[in-house]
Amino acid sequence: MNTKQKGNRQEHRTMALLEAAGYRCTRAAASLGEWDVIGIGTVDVVLVQVKSNRGPRTLERLALNEFRVPGNVRKLIHVWRDRQRLPDVTEL
Repeated sequence: MNTKQKGNRQEHRTMALLEAAGYRCTRAAASLGEWDVIGIGTVDVVLVQVKSNRGPRTLERLALNEFRVPGNVRKLIHVWRDRQRLPDVTEL
């Protein structure tokens, strides 16, 4: 399987989860930035880095941790493992 296609599919799965929780989502397609999915809710905003089968590497995690956000913004990592229905979610 093409890794780009797999990544796109996982990002869409993350968006479906967030939308089911009441967020309006957008995807940073083909972006090389820190965040893959942005979800805007009525009381907060979530920034999500989506990964397949492994979490972000050390330097990438450091960049995500140092990314400055306002108080009502949550930073999440979704790790989708093969044949798993829901992602492993980590809040930074």
